[in-house]
Amino acid sequence: MITHTYNWQNQAEQYFLQNNYVQASKLYEQAIAIEPNTILYYWHLGLLLLLQNQEAEAQITWMLPMTEADEEQLLIWTNELFQFLQREAERRETLAEYSLAWLIRQHMREINPSDINNLLHILLLSLRLEKFEDIEDLCESELIKVLNEQQSTNVNAELLIQVLREILSTVPLHPINLNLAEACLPYFPDVYQCFDILLTAGLKIGHTLLQPVLASSLLELHLRLEPENVEILRHLAVFYQDARNYFQGIETARLCYFLSKGLADKIFALHLLLRGLMSAGGYWQEICTTCQELETVYKHFIEAQPIALEEGRILRLLTPSFAIPHIKDTPTEFRAIHNKVAEIFNNDIQALAQSQGKTYNHQVIKNHPKKLKIGYVSYALRNHSVGWLARWLFQHHDRDKFDIHTYFVNYKLVNDYLQEWYLSQAGKARQLGMDGLEIADQIYQDEIDILVDLDSITLDITSEVMALKPAPIQVTWLGWDASGIPAIDYFIADPYVLPNDAQNYYTEKIWRLPQTYIAVDGFEVGVPTLRRDDLDIPIDAVIYLSAQRGYKRHPETTRWQMQIIKQVPNSYFLIKGLAEQETIKRFFYQIAEEEGVDCSRLRFLPQVFSESVHRANLGIADIVLDTFPYNGATTTLETLWMGIPLVTRVGEQFAARNSYTMMMNAGITEGIAWTDEEYIEWGVRLGKDEALRQQVALKLKASRQTAPLWNGKQFTREMEKAYEQMWQNYSGSQLDRI
Repeated sequence: MITHTYNWQNQAEQYFLQNNYVQASKLYEQAIAIEPNTILYYWHLGLLLLLQNQEAEAQITWMLPMTEADEEQLLIWTNELFQFLQREAERRETLAEYSLAWLIRQHMREINPSDINNLLHILLLSLRLEKFEDIEDLCESELIKVLNEQQSTNVNAELLIQVLREILSTVPLHPINLNLAEACLPYFPDVYQCFDILLTAGLKIGHTLLQPVLASSLLELHLRLEPENVEILRHLAVFYQDARNYFQGIETARLCYFLSKGLADKIFALHLLLRGLMSAGGYWQEICTTCQELETVYKHFIEAQPIALEEGRILRLLTPSFAIPHIKDTPTEFRAIHNKVAEIFNNDIQALAQSQGKTYNHQVIKNHPKKLKIGYVSYALRNHSVGWLARWLFQHHDRDKFDIHTYFVNYKLVNDYLQEWYLSQAGKARQLGMDGLEIADQIYQDEIDILVDLDSITLDITSEVMALKPAPIQVTWLGWDASGIPAIDYFIADPYVLPNDAQNYYTEKIWRLPQTYIAVDGFEVGVPTLRRDDLDIPIDAVIYLSAQRGYKRHPETTRWQMQIIKQVPNSYFLIKGLAEQETIKRFFYQIAEEEGVDCSRLRFLPQVFSESVHRANLGIADIVLDTFPYNGATTTLETLWMGIPLVTRVGEQFAARNSYTMMMNAGITEGIAWTDEEYIEWGVRLGKDEALRQQVALKLKASRQTAPLWNGKQFTREMEKAYEQMWQNYSGSQLDRI
């Protein structure tokens, strides 16, 4: 029997805290029998039953005293019960007992379905408990409706923003996210908070998860609050272009340029515009005008020598240079400008790091361990040209002599079997994000001896890492031409890919491997899906093919190609590559008509998303016509591996000599042109001379057994010798200073 209220309630509380819900329940049942009008006892007993998984009994207990209440009293008691359960839910959340808190809040939801803050807490708990199916149900059935209809002052804005941030971070691709973000817009206390949340999520969705359409839709929401936010517009331009919405991407880039004030911002806006125009292909006149404007702004920037730029603007300085070699083959002129910009970039990045207390001092190790630590840093070790070509170096490395570390920049959270392959071959793998200082810190902590950059200027974050100099020896290989960053010591080349006088305009020391700067053991080849009859091409026709992105479509080269088609009877030209279809068709049709070629001889091929099928489909071609002044690289290797004759025009810059070095290292000189006229002559000759084509094909087939281009193991040994010599040079020169 209960005799003293204080004593039994204290005992019930002790049982409750000890999770002895059965004994606590008995005490409250006795109390109700004695004092049936004390409402609080029903709240406690119902909670205790709920915690014993007796949900139906709990609800009956809570409802018992309310059956005889009038409307006013019912409202008061319902609110009291809600507040009682809320206090317990908050206590459970503090104890990290999220399952119980979630259960209690679900019953609170039944009591008051429209309490917005309870719904928000349920969302947070569902995320922590990975009850992802609840999120869509909750948002669609109640939450978004309440947010849209009430725009209530009762909403805990801080809690709402926390919920949005965590949902976008935890389940960024959830279909409800756009509607939820849109409903949250009126509740942001300041615009910057919205900017921070939506941009952070947009970058992850667009770049790491490769969903540019969703990313652009998310960023468009912020434009409702700030229509002229240039940072949002910059990323939107990229996402539109990545989603192949070229027109919108180009127009957004134009708007960025119009809104940009400083020289650094103008440089990047011009890059975005060129990126869109060149990806679409065919906008040649505007590409030339924009490129000229970029060079002019670069020169003004160099003259101004701005300092103390914030990190974002510094990072955007180098990448725009990527466009220029696609347009003209003038390496001396190009690198005179680019190297100065790279020097400013390097100095500003290091100054910024020093202001944050970041310096990397490399001590000479007199008794260095036997194994050299080689670090590879790249965002492209995945389904990407660099990913396809670098495999053999990773596969053939001598792990007894070299300790391999791999730094995956902006690691992709998608299914990518090539990325997974690299993880298995990477030695010590670091799956990293987009913070250059964090990546550099990791490299420095790992005490890497030689850091190899596979991205060059194609990713600003990698350029930042290299400028910070986290390793004593730094090298650029494969991803693009040399970056010009003074903190990089060497650029890997070979006897052919750079002319003899190239050192005159390179800041890095050119390290020429004895034969080739790249080698592969081959490619996976699938089953072809292209047939001549599908394309309405006669069986005896001569088929020319060009398979390049819109970036590489130069009108002068296209004119040569049309002149070849015109001179070779019964010939057809297949055009393949990412571009805006209607624009690229107009581009080719116009030049064809100007050169007197019937447009019915042109065929535009759709993209094939399987690399192995793409390579198999190359076999439909009798001759592949290379691009200039920016040659193929991966496509050239694939063409030669498939045994197809190639016509290439050799230039002066790295990008204009890739096919040349690859053909030389496959033992093929037929098709190498040193002038515009020779390009046309080789194209016509190979088209008309079937025996010559067969001879080249046989030589290419035989080259698989003997040529340096197809010997990944030999190439790896040459790279390893280079690493050892670089280390000897470095350690020797450092010890001489002691």
